[in-house]
Amino acid sequence: MSDLFDIAVIGGGIMGCAAALQMTSGGMKPVVLDQGDLGQGASGVNAGTLSLQIKRVKLMPYALKGHHEWERMGEAVGFHKSGGYTLAFTEREANLLHERQRLKAEAGAPIRFVSTSELRSAEPNLTGKVLAASYCPEDGYANSSLTGQYFRGRLRAEEIPYRERSPVTEISRSESVFHLSTPLGEISAKRLLLATGAWLKPVAALLDVDLPVRARINTVSVTERMPKLTSTVIGHATGLLTMKQKTNGTVLIGGGWQGRGTPQEGRGEVTAATVMPNLALAQYALPKLAKARVLRSWTGFEANVPDFYPLAGALPGVPDAFVLGCVRGGYTIGPYIGKLMGDFILGREPELPLFDPGRDFNEETI
Repeated sequence: MSDLFDIAVIGGGIMGCAAALQMTSGGMKPVVLDQGDLGQGASGVNAGTLSLQIKRVKLMPYALKGHHEWERMGEAVGFHKSGGYTLAFTEREANLLHERQRLKAEAGAPIRFVSTSELRSAEPNLTGKVLAASYCPEDGYANSSLTGQYFRGRLRAEEIPYRERSPVTEISRSESVFHLSTPLGEISAKRLLLATGAWLKPVAALLDVDLPVRARINTVSVTERMPKLTSTVIGHATGLLTMKQKTNGTVLIGGGWQGRGTPQEGRGEVTAATVMPNLALAQYALPKLAKARVLRSWTGFEANVPDFYPLAGALPGVPDAFVLGCVRGGYTIGPYIGKLMGDFILGREPELPLFDPGRDFNEETI
């Protein structure tokens, strides 16, 4: 007979692993399951940007806490606090920048506006066509490709069992115990946490729950190694550009430009129609990128619901089941909201409020 776990965490990304670690600290016995390798979904294929300037105002308290979690992880995840600038090239963009960053600063982010001369002094390779810019000293990045390695090590250290390449194909329940069918055998658990990111909808459907989850197909590109071009994270007022130069000289370029595909089909497809404008905007901001060759572009799925706030709480209609996902800025916020979810399942009062998955998605949440 298989072991009976206190909870089965379906999804071995940042949020699922952070929740499992928190529940273990409270005395629970979890098991973590992932259809692929730990941390290799959205947690491992994003650009690694940890910028407070691109977070939603009402999620700023979570982003600030999440940023501190990454700072504590440090070198193990390639954490760098480089500071970051967000740029505006037109009057419309400048107005947008001032409006958004003022609200984020009021929400607690240490964002200030800088003069173009100060920007030029700090980042001389940027274009001279910047009309306005903001700066946040807390901005930085981590190496998302280290996510799986890091959390695999943490799970092992806490003796939390995990199963990779183990998709859950069926869920049944008898005598208050969930039975999960996987290619590696059946898993039995008293509770469930669904933390499968863009795959939340089909996994919840195994429990006859219809979650209004959609997926974006974000594209990221990386250049060859270049001489030193920039030392900070560079963004754009519209949110359509994030750019940073890694210590090895490569430049990572993102900004949420969309590829094609669905999570159910596997990896998304990169399209020239969206990669080209992304690279053009990066080159406009940093003209010396014109000499760089792009080595690779790839996609990663980002889940969301209609109001673009997280799902974090009890799964509607299924006792002892919980859901965590759809967090905009999930790479930054993930380690922290995973801890909050762990506390909630342990019966503790979370430090910050969670986000009821059974809410009316047409109404504003917190």
